[in-house]
Amino acid sequence: MSRDRLRVALVQEAASLEPSVNRDAVRALTPADQDLVAYPEAFARDFGTAGSDVSAFAEQVDGPFASTVAEAAAARSTTVVAGMFETSHDAGRPFNTLVLRGAAQADYRKIHLYDSFGYRESDRLLAGETTPAVVEVDGWVVGLMTCYDLRFPEHARLLVDAGAEVLVVPSAWVAGERKVDHWRTLVRARAIENTVFVAAAAQPGPRYSGHSMVVDPLGDVLGEAEAEPAVVTAVLERAVLEQARRTNPSLANRRLQVRAPAAGL
Repeated sequence: MSRDRLRVALVQEAASLEPSVNRDAVRALTPADQDLVAYPEAFARDFGTAGSDVSAFAEQVDGPFASTVAEAAAARSTTVVAGMFETSHDAGRPFNTLVLRGAAQADYRKIHLYDSFGYRESDRLLAGETTPAVVEVDGWVVGLMTCYDLRFPEHARLLVDAGAEVLVVPSAWVAGERKVDHWRTLVRARAIENTVFVAAAAQPGPRYSGHSMVVDPLGDVLGEAEAEPAVVTAVLERAVLEQARRTNPSLANRRLQVRAPAAGL
């Protein structure tokens, strides 16, 4: 049976270059009174300097970091999602992967790599398959996205078409001119255009933009951090989702459908 409320926490904490420090942070910082806890992208080990080779820090999705995420989720009776580098068939380029453990289990490999604003993530990482990642958590359908995915509205729409009621977006949104404005605008836009909750967990400043935030389906901000380390909490109400979709029935009214590309095209 679907639950009427989902308690969400976003842990805006900086990832260390030392993996054991990050595993200890997951153990220490995961709250016990939440249904879903999101850590940022690449929380198992930070990216390091721009263009760094991170392949030495890649792990399997049943390795030390994912196991720690599962242990923390079990210890706090919650579900935890966090970012890591996952070993792949390409020895030099791991996947940028989210692992979700707790009431459900899912792994999502980042689809859109950050080849933008002077960066070339695809030089060091491998893109995942273009399949929307949705999972049920405590009666809510959750869609998973990672950082740069946020700039692709068709990605969010495919998740919503697959049933997502909440989009969870762990990120390491690099700081810079206009970047906080882009982040806040895009998080709210994905919520408004899809009449869906968005919970976006970011790494803090100074390297990253911070501003982890939870937005409701009409674009109201339920909670937002500044640039410093913080924990943002919010309660998602199913009644708010249903009312938003009655007030703004854009999903029902649309005439153009987003389609996944056909095989061979």
